[in-house]
Amino acid sequence: MIVVGLFLLGGIYSFARQQMPKGVIVLLSLGAAMCLAAGVLRLDVWS
Repeated sequence: MIVVGLFLLGGIYSFARQQMPKGVIVLLSLGAAMCLAAGVLRLDVWS
């Protein structure tokens, strides 16, 4: 999941440079944040 989150972060950077609509960037950033959070929680560091 962390790899997917990092991939989506790269997409956010690319879309921001291409001046895509802000709504698309916001949705992509929410997806990236959720993927990164899920990946970190699956690391079993917290338990």
